Amino acid sequence: MFGTCSASIATAAKEVSLTVGDGVALDASLTLPDGDGPHPALIALHPAADRSRDQYLFRHLAAALPPRGIAVLRYDRRGDDVPLEEQAADTISAIAKLRARDDIDATRIGLWGFSQGAWVAPLIASESEEVACIVLVASTGVSPAEQMLYGTTKQAREAGFGLDAERGIVALRHTVDEWRRGNVARDKAQAAVDAASGEPWFEHSWVQRTLGDGNWPNMDFDPESVFSRVHVPVLLFYGDDDEWQPIERSMATWRRAAARAANSDVTIVRLSGTRHAPTLHGGEDIASIAPEYESALVAWLEERALR
Repeated sequence: MFGTCSASIATAAKEVSLTVGDGVALDASLTLPDGDGPHPALIALHPAADRSRDQYLFRHLAAALPPRGIAVLRYDRRGDDVPLEEQAADTISAIAKLRARDDIDATRIGLWGFSQGAWVAPLIASESEEVACIVLVASTGVSPAEQMLYGTTKQAREAGFGLDAERGIVALRHTVDEWRRGNVARDKAQAAVDAASGEPWFEHSWVQRTLGDGNWPNMDFDPESVFSRVHVPVLLFYGDDDEWQPIERSMATWRRAAARAANSDVTIVRLSGTRHAPTLHGGEDIASIAPEYESALVAWLEERALR
């Protein structure tokens, strides 16, 4: 249908001022289609590991969608380890910014989220009537704590470690997670980290060598309860495999949630040859993006969501 676009952005991005609810200013870029509009728009939401508005999947959206008549807003997240609720509040400010523009159609603003952003987008859609649709890449249907257990042990296995390493990672992460929940003393959790730090598998546990002072408050976030309150059209992309989250369990969560919400407009697309990101051969650049991802994304937005 459409070939993967080049890395250049067809329509120049405009720098816009985005001030969120508590007065924090976030750098943002808005890429508009040609013409006066009003245009539909998509807002890009971040994965945990990259808070930049210039990460490659965001730049791909800004290259692929404006030539098809859809504006793209992308902005720098305020930091790392930002609670989902704060990220949602910032996105709601971004929605309000777009709705106030004459060149944006206030009734056709959608959200696109990858990985952690695929938790934030449904959270907003479940509470706001100002979201027309959501597009989610690697939407995880288990809690962040469960997802990290899955991802760390899977990657340890892929690195050649056996069952003993998997058990060690699970035990360590359980202890540290219980400390984060307030059920284990910090010195006990730190002692577990100290004991494990010499193990060859320790780097695959994704546990800091020295524990910090607090925790990410969303570690036990329940995605199914949020997904079951989403009533707008949803497009879900999953890979053949995923190094960070359980695809089959996540799709099952969405199917149960859609049934509870009586939402018949939930589309699942499996992308051949991809994993967590919609890229081929593990690439992390625009050139590696699977053509199937772009064609399905554009077709769905044009035909069913932001038409």
